[in-house]
Amino acid sequence: MTPSLTIGVTTRNRPAALARCLESLGAIVPLAPEILVFDDGSDPPATASGAPDVPVRIIRDASSPGYIRGRNRLAREAAAPFVLLLDDDTRMLSLASVERAMAVLQSDPSVGAVAFAQAEADGRPWPAQMQAARAEFPCVVPSFIGFAHMLRRDLFLSLGGYREAFEFYGEEKEYCLRLIESGHRTVYLPDALVSHLIDPGGRSVTRYLRFVSRNDCLNALYNDPLPRVLWTVPLRYALYFRMRHGWKIHDPGGAWWLAREVVRSVPRVLPDRRPVSRATLRRWRALRETPERYEVRRAG
Repeated sequence: MTPSLTIGVTTRNRPAALARCLESLGAIVPLAPEILVFDDGSDPPATASGAPDVPVRIIRDASSPGYIRGRNRLAREAAAPFVLLLDDDTRMLSLASVERAMAVLQSDPSVGAVAFAQAEADGRPWPAQMQAARAEFPCVVPSFIGFAHMLRRDLFLSLGGYREAFEFYGEEKEYCLRLIESGHRTVYLPDALVSHLIDPGGRSVTRYLRFVSRNDCLNALYNDPLPRVLWTVPLRYALYFRMRHGWKIHDPGGAWWLAREVVRSVPRVLPDRRPVSRATLRRWRALRETPERYEVRRAG
């Protein structure tokens, strides 16, 4: 029987975090989900330790292509129409949160993605400024936070999935821009809480700064119409210096690295460049300023 939900977890060299994440999936066993784990070249290889008494399939790529390619692979391999993608340092808090997200996708074909809210281990939500929106009601937002999000699989694949050229960070925002361009919406459910216990393993603020800055430039190259792209790329390059100063990050050589990466990426980006409309950009900006209230319908 085809499952109604696939859960995909990406991991690399964080066995304890992965075990806690898989153990927490026991909360949603009543949904009989398909559970997939993408192992991004962990050493030693990832295992399904801690998983509930349901099958877990591990998809391993020893070449460590990165979690963005891993998420695309999980979506392609998924058997269900809806895919819940999780970081390995998340914990599922309740069955109800997942059921609410599925109900939105089941009842409203215009919704392409559902954003969950970040919470502590005991279920206390993170501050509003660290969520997909500051709103305390279900709402349409410009994009989700990738730690936990649910996608409509067929739409995700038809839009090309995440940009694998990004390698790390920023892929959710770029995908959601294309989602708006396609006429679909992202809905944030502030009461659909998932615990996010950030594991420091594999994280680097310098790496984050560099890749976020580079991928903002690539986003503009892929999606901004002319003549807008002529000034947005230099502006986003300049934001690197503002963030580096504001975050007090010492990054010698970072500006040169960023310039080289953007120039080097141009030949790869141009064949796939599909500028979005100015109406899409206006819609994005409007939702950033004021998320739209969303009325949750009943499935069926």
